[in-house]
Amino acid sequence: MNDGNSCFLVGIGGSGMMPLAMILRAKGKTVAGSDRGLDQGRVAAKFDALRAAGIALFPQDGSGIITADQMVIASAAVEDSVPDIVAANHLGCPRRTRAQMLAELFNAAPLPIGVAGTSGKSTVTGMIAYVLHTLGLDPTAMNGAVMKNFVAPDAPFASALVGTGDAFVSEVDESDGSIALYRPRIAVLNNVSLDHKGLDELRALFSGFASHAGHVVANIGDPETAALLAHLPNVTTFAVEGEADLIATNLTPAPFAIGFDLSAAGERHRVHLSVPGRHNVSNALAAIGACIAAGVTAADAVRAIEGFTGLRRRFDHVGDAAGVSVIDDFGHNPDKIAATLDTLHAFPGRLLVLFQPHGYGPLKMMGDELIRTFAGRLAPEDRLVLPDPVYFGGTVDREVGSGEIVAGIRAAGRDAHHIADRAAAADRLIAEARAGDRIIVMGARDDTLSLLAADMVERLKAMK
Repeated sequence: MNDGNSCFLVGIGGSGMMPLAMILRAKGKTVAGSDRGLDQGRVAAKFDALRAAGIALFPQDGSGIITADQMVIASAAVEDSVPDIVAANHLGCPRRTRAQMLAELFNAAPLPIGVAGTSGKSTVTGMIAYVLHTLGLDPTAMNGAVMKNFVAPDAPFASALVGTGDAFVSEVDESDGSIALYRPRIAVLNNVSLDHKGLDELRALFSGFASHAGHVVANIGDPETAALLAHLPNVTTFAVEGEADLIATNLTPAPFAIGFDLSAAGERHRVHLSVPGRHNVSNALAAIGACIAAGVTAADAVRAIEGFTGLRRRFDHVGDAAGVSVIDDFGHNPDKIAATLDTLHAFPGRLLVLFQPHGYGPLKMMGDELIRTFAGRLAPEDRLVLPDPVYFGGTVDREVGSGEIVAGIRAAGRDAHHIADRAAAADRLIAEARAGDRIIVMGARDDTLSLLAADMVERLKAMK
């Protein structure tokens, strides 16, 4: 970290930047920042929370970069042409990416616990943090999502937790290759599947990450992850209904919860999660395995994890009205979308899905897999609408858009529609909704999706 005490975060409202800002501020740094969303008037409550934490906010016009002593930290979405970056380069400010700064903090901790995987890493990070916190170990945690257990009037966007204990729990990101910067004592590998990068590159990144760890907790039920484990020492494996060190059997799903039997080192425990779905059973095994590796007993981990209430925008039950449930979900890649749809289809009721793709680049990378996922996981009576992908500015290749994805899904025989304007797409689902339906708002990178889901509940109430 720089010798000075001042950090300026460009893109401070981002899901990875906001918790980093909170951690830096809690560690005594003077923190300021800017954000395109602030300038555009989006999600004002988030920026109010930053100000309440003592963080000064500026327009993204270079006006906040005033001295060469400031450490300027930029998110991956910020381009060199942004005025703040131009000003930082002109003054000669020291620079870090978000991942570089986070890795410095993480690697310096006595017990760094890194959570990796294409899907589930935010939930596993939240579960580990909650277990360690509940057991009095006072961890620090860096999450890309709001952890509901830690939300309070003075922490409405609790995606960071700052403690004085040895553990620093963080999800680590493979999408920009920055996973290579982290040196975990305990590494969690959830799964490896297509998302931002091709599988060959992902295999190399996850394998390198795990090779730096003293202990690896890995999902041997995932074939790609299992293939990475052959040459790694000190591995704890987990699987849902498979052969592993930690095994989950006898799953009993409920609409917004699930129970299972845990077998671990000759012990057997009944576990009741307050979050639903087979995928969350796998997430819980990963978290319990990491906590055991950190010195917690299996019995204590099981007792604590039952109080974990989930993350905002991860199968988040927003409300019910007119007999319709509205769920806000971060599903944006094939694995996450499949897990959510499978969880919902375990119970009766039609699905009305609004999926906003999180960018044109991801659609080009995984468009074919998205088509296969929706075509295979939607029931004939379900409805799907896709607005145009999220776009907040900058240069981007728009070769593949929502229309191409919808055409592929329709060709496979499922009911899908491209409605470019998101508000009009929501109108379509509201007009179609009837008692017994579940409306699911899906997508990433856009905090206003939560506002849309909440508004849909209110509109359904008005239709009673």
